[in-house]
Amino acid sequence: MSAWPDGYGLRILETVDSTLNEAARIAPALQGPEWILARFQTAARGRRGRPWSNPRGNLTATLVMRPGGAPDQAALRSFVAALALHDTCVAVTGRAEGLALKWPNDVLLNGGKLAGILLESAGQGGGVSYLAIGIGVNLAEAPPADSVEPGALRPACLLAETGAAVTPDEFLGHLATAYAARETQFTTYGFAPIREAWLARAARLGERIVARTAKSETSGIFRTVDATGNLVLETSKGSAVISAAEVFF
Repeated sequence: MSAWPDGYGLRILETVDSTLNEAARIAPALQGPEWILARFQTAARGRRGRPWSNPRGNLTATLVMRPGGAPDQAALRSFVAALALHDTCVAVTGRAEGLALKWPNDVLLNGGKLAGILLESAGQGGGVSYLAIGIGVNLAEAPPADSVEPGALRPACLLAETGAAVTPDEFLGHLATAYAARETQFTTYGFAPIREAWLARAARLGERIVARTAKSETSGIFRTVDATGNLVLETSKGSAVISAAEVFF
């Protein structure tokens, strides 16, 4: 691993049900932010509880912390993590071409989904008792195209797309350093510089996209992400501000 950031712990597990589950288990005794790296997960999951394919050689990791503050501020760390992932991919491949960030929590490479981010948290008294940032990156192998839902982006793999052979340990070393730097930026200066950097890397900004929830679908021009992390679309009926949805191109 590359130099590890001060103040961050590291726990490496050969097998675990889910690094997100492990984060919930260790959170009550947490002394500081800690990364959990698993060689293999038996019950990996993505958004809305969907199974997450995790072939060996890919990164499956979770950062667990006790950030304090309001839940809406904790949720903005999905943008912090996305930027850190982008920084890391540039560091390990030596190139930024083809990389983009998809609202709210995916990293794209050459138009395919390279990495996903999933936030889970627990709260008490209006605050956040712990936050877990689950991250999966297709380093060595991408799931089969028929494993994703209709209309979703094809899975992409770092090795196949760039020729960069990176182990999970090597990638996490870079990622932990990149995340620590972006976290410091966030806690020092707030969301504004994170938002600006994220938008500079955003996929399909200024283009028509579709945002879907379980109950509705909104089509419009992707204009921006607002100061609270919401997606802003320009539709035929005016501006639509969307706090949670899945985006399709």
